[in-house]
Amino acid sequence: MTTKQTLPNSTAVLVLGICSIVFGCFFVGLILGIVGINMAGKGRKMYRDNPELYDGYGSLNAGWIMSIIGTILGGLYTIYWIIIVAILGGAGISILNGMH
Repeated sequence: MTTKQTLPNSTAVLVLGICSIVFGCFFVGLILGIVGINMAGKGRKMYRDNPELYDGYGSLNAGWIMSIIGTILGGLYTIYWIIIVAILGGAGISILNGMH
């Protein structure tokens, strides 16, 4: 019986996925999520090619899913701030135009 290797970066992807959700309310959550998704891609392909050789797919998959969720949360947060800045910028311009 051969011993199974742990998938490369499975723990790192899990940590990145958790951090992307925790820091989703900051812009860093978006970046961590994207990095986690990219790192998980290689491991997922390796596991699909030879599932009998690798262990740790559960953590890799959980990290991948959490990275997707963190990316979505970070993206929504970024869109939210773009809208807020646009509204406040428009209000500021209106106030300045009213003063003249």
